Formats: sequence, structure tokens, C-alpha cells
Amino acid sequence: MTRQPLVARRAEELLGSAVVATAPVAGGDISTATRLRLSDGTTALMKTLPHAPDGFFAAEAAGLRWLAEATPDGGAAVPEVLGSDDECVIVRWVEPGKSSVDVAAALGRELAATHAAGAPSFGLDREGFIGRLPMPNRPTETWSEFYAARRLLPYLRLARDRGAADAAQVAAVEAVVPRLGDLVPAEPPARLHGDLWNGNVIWGLDGRAWLVDPAAYGGHRELDLAMLALFGLPHLPRVLDAYAEVSPLAEGWEDRVALHQLFPLLVHACHFGGGYAARAAEVARRYT
Repeated sequence: MTRQPLVARRAEELLGSAVVATAPVAGGDISTATRLRLSDGTTALMKTLPHAPDGFFAAEAAGLRWLAEATPDGGAAVPEVLGSDDECVIVRWVEPGKSSVDVAAALGRELAATHAAGAPSFGLDREGFIGRLPMPNRPTETWSEFYAARRLLPYLRLARDRGAADAAQVAAVEAVVPRLGDLVPAEPPARLHGDLWNGNVIWGLDGRAWLVDPAAYGGHRELDLAMLALFGLPHLPRVLDAYAEVSPLAEGWEDRVALHQLFPLLVHACHFGGGYAARAAEVARRYT
């Protein structure tokens, strides 16, 4: 590790501790990631984004802290937030290791505990972000209303406006909205990670699975599980089995996995275009 003076100085101002070495970290799609070694022996990860949208890193830091409230009661591990400002966030470093069946089982149980910690409502008292996109969180009384008004329709319209979804695809997704209340069983709001795809799970060298980069809010727990399945997670069947042992899922949850994948598919359509809107439309037609 060498030392990047500008990065080090910014971290030192936030942390009040000297940075003795820095090193770039590969893999960040949005922010620039840097590993820091501090004079007190702490290793940290600093994520920076010049001219970040207002509240971008504050939302991530708040989400990590909110999820961490559940950890002492058996909830999933999340990195400790060491500092943040308008253009960066610094968290304690998690050393990557390898996935295993035993760690996957523990993750299932821990995720169930995090969800069970609950939320005051469907939504959150602050707006958030999913990738680079704003994520509306204004609370609603029911999940079906929240999922339609805050998760599906905003990104469907944005995908249309960006030319990533055509009229037929928009109509297909819109057609499922009135049916959401009948399709998804009512449950109390769970404490969701909110962007729980494979890339946001770190299999730690310490033998734990760590959840990073949340887009946290109160929602239906099936959405987190559906996102884990969308792009594949090592040992996912064991995660789901262990989850269900602690917190059984409502009957027919397997049939609703694709329904809850509509949200991340539409977000991907907004970010990347391609065939994501077509895939979302195909999924929506199964439920109408």
C-alpha cells in the first residue's frame, strides 16, 4: 500500500486519525473505493463520489446503522460506519474469504432476524438511492400501495422516458399493479437491506457473511429474498432453508419471487437499458 495524499487527508479530517497507507479497491460501479490503513491499526474502506447527489452517502450511512441495530439480536452483520460527509463514506474493512454451506445457513438465520427487527411503516422517513438513482421512500399503509407507487411505477416511467422500455412493455407492467393487493399476502413491514443482490454480500474471512451497500427501508421481506435469487448467490437454497426454519414464509412465496424481481429489473432497465424492460414485461404478464 502507498499513500494518496488527497484521499488520506480527507479521511484524516473525518476520522481524526492518521492514514499511513492507501490502496485502490477494484469492483465499484458507482463510487471510487480505497482501502485505508490507519495509525491505530484499523483497516477501513473509503468510498468517494465527487458531486454526489444530495444525501447520497448520508443515506448509505444511515441505512448501515439502521441495519446494525438488529445485529446484537442475531441480525446480519454490516460494516461499522466510521465517518461520512457529502462526498464520501468510510466503513470498517471486511476481509473477503470464501463462501460455505455453514456460513450460508448462518446468513439465512441472520437475515430472518434482521427482517424481524421490523420497521415503523412501509417506507422510511428519508429518501434513498438505488445505484445512482433516487429512491422514493415516503411511507404508505400497505405493501401493495408502496410497491406500486414507490418501486414499480417510478422506474417504469423513467425507463420509458429514457427509451429503455416501449409502450407494450410499459402496459404489461402497469397491468399487474391493480392486482398486487391480491397477489401478495399482507405482512408487517420488515427491515430490508433493499439492494440485496449477490454483489452486496461479502463472504468474510472471519466466517461470517456481511451485507454492504444497502438501500434500506421498511418493506416486504420476500423482496430481499427475491433479489438474492435474481443474479444468483452461492448456496442460496441453504440460505432460504435456514431462513424458513427461523421465520417460515407465507404459502406460495416461490410463485411470487418473480413478482418481487420486477423492481430490480426496472432499476436495471433505467441504468443499463438492454433487455431488462423486456424481461420485466415478460414477468409481469405471468401475473395478469
